[in-house]
Amino acid sequence: MPIYEYKALTPDGSTRTGVVDADSPKEARSKLRGEKLLVTEIAPLGEKKKKFSLKQFLPSSQPTFPNKKRTEQVAAVTRQIATLLAAGIPLAEALKAVVEQAPDREVETVFREIREKISRGLSFGETLHGYPAYFTELYCNMVKAGEAAGNLDEVMRRLADFLQAQARMRNKVGAALVYPTIMIILGTLVVAVLVTFVVPQVTQLLRRQGKVLPLPTQILVNVSSFIRDWWWAVMLALAGLLWIFQKVVATDRGGYLWDQFKLKVPILGDLFLKQAVSRFAHTFATLLRSGVPVLQAIQITKNILGNRVLARVLDQVHDHIMEGTDISTPLKLSGAFPPVVGYMIAVGEQSGNLDELLDKVADAYDEELEVATQKMTAVIEPLIIVFLAVIVGGIVVAIILPILETMQF
Repeated sequence: MPIYEYKALTPDGSTRTGVVDADSPKEARSKLRGEKLLVTEIAPLGEKKKKFSLKQFLPSSQPTFPNKKRTEQVAAVTRQIATLLAAGIPLAEALKAVVEQAPDREVETVFREIREKISRGLSFGETLHGYPAYFTELYCNMVKAGEAAGNLDEVMRRLADFLQAQARMRNKVGAALVYPTIMIILGTLVVAVLVTFVVPQVTQLLRRQGKVLPLPTQILVNVSSFIRDWWWAVMLALAGLLWIFQKVVATDRGGYLWDQFKLKVPILGDLFLKQAVSRFAHTFATLLRSGVPVLQAIQITKNILGNRVLARVLDQVHDHIMEGTDISTPLKLSGAFPPVVGYMIAVGEQSGNLDELLDKVADAYDEELEVATQKMTAVIEPLIIVFLAVIVGGIVVAIILPILETMQF
């Protein structure tokens, strides 16, 4: 069933825009009249006349990966679908209810298109692959496994739990970094004001009096002059270095070395490792419990770890399983994953309840992640305060020193 974009007038005279699915424009108008809307414009989705814009001549900027907002929207919608399916409502009707309660226009359009494709006989899981900006590979494969096993409602509930748990974990780490980030920004602004405005005025006053500036003051004056005259060159150099860094990290070798370095950074490395292990355990357990085959689950989990060192270990695990060995042995031998993870997985493999053991590993590392985050904040905050105090204090001393020497005479 085609989807149409429309613009219409409501009974109170305001303008409403939206989308509606119907067999023809006439039926679409009829549906909208039933909602007491007076249609002024209607056209198939994507075919409305567009105003001239340079964007027409630029490469498409259609998003191809989830962001924070879309992930939160998908988690909420997934919970709604799981509830409706558990109540015995067919998938097409559940999607119709989601469309009617969509949080924004984009989500409404996406689920209208999904509902239309399912009505034409496509499977839910295969359809989701066409919307990578909303549904990850993990999401699509779990849905396909749920459809095959006949427990789609349970899989959707697990997916909603998983997405919301991952969001909470990211928010904890992000919240811990807010205060240090604000301190760094404010400290940088204070130093910039002192160096750019205060130092030149004080030094000019002293030079008019014919005073010889002390060495600390002279160094500060030179730094201030350089920043004031060459700030644009500094910004260009930083932008160039950032561009080079991104290009290097985008390569397999460069990305691997960078991820390896991140794991070795004091304090932060421990935080990155715990976060990756928690994500690994949560994801692997959720996939296994949803009926995804082990080899496929390992490949999916590898792609969401966010660390190429650990992802390479999972490649080795995949190869070992293909050769007929277990999961735990290569994890233990890798040295990248904590030993307890390998031993817990070994116990799970022997007892036949690997998903339950992985859940316990995930819960344990979630708690450790929270402790590590608090520890990181407790260490970083005083370090930032001391660093900024030394910088600002050095600037103040360099300014006051010639004034004190003048007062002595």
